[in-house]
Formats: sequence, C-alpha cells, structure tokens
Amino acid sequence: MAVGGRAGAGEAGEGEGRPLEAAFTARIRTDGAFATYVELAGSDEVLGTRRAVRVAGTLDGHPFTATLVPSGAGPHRLPLRAGLCTVTGEDRAGEELTVLLLQRFS
Repeated sequence: MAVGGRAGAGEAGEGEGRPLEAAFTARIRTDGAFATYVELAGSDEVLGTRRAVRVAGTLDGHPFTATLVPSGAGPHRLPLRAGLCTVTGEDRAGEELTVLLLQRFS
C-alpha cells in the first residue's frame, strides 16, 4: 500500500490509471492552507488542466497516491501529509524533493 494508508497504483480502490511520466524537483513550502507542500512548476501544462488531479508516483523514491491541488496561478501543489514526510525524512521548508508522477487517475 502506498504511503499514507491509501491504495496505490493498481491496488484495490484506485481503479485503472493512465500512464504518466513527469519528473519535478521542488522545495518544500508552507502556507496557511497546508502545513507543508511542494509546488510542481509546469504541472498544469503536463497534465493539461488546472483542476485537481489524482495521481500515483514516487516522492524521493517512495511510492504515494495523492490529489494534486491547483494553486490558482497555474502549477499544482502536492500536499505533504505526515506519512510522506516521515518516509522521506524531509519536512522543513526549503528542503528539496524529487517527485515522479507515474499514473493519472482523474
């Protein structure tokens, strides 16, 4: 099961996704909406939308499923839940993470 206790790609509850291959390197940020998140520059162009998108991939090599949230300005934000921060060992603003998106579910 993917980090955070949610079904991952191909696991029960997720359904069939469409293959996706997009890599991003981003620094952890904070604001009032999320305790921590990374902003995926250019994600709106890669995904073809500025709406929320359910995806699966890896965060510094650790599998996850999540909903990318539109920022309102174009790129999407990936909220970093406690489980993701724990497995990556990264949870402070300014720390850099590598995000690889592998499947899109919505």
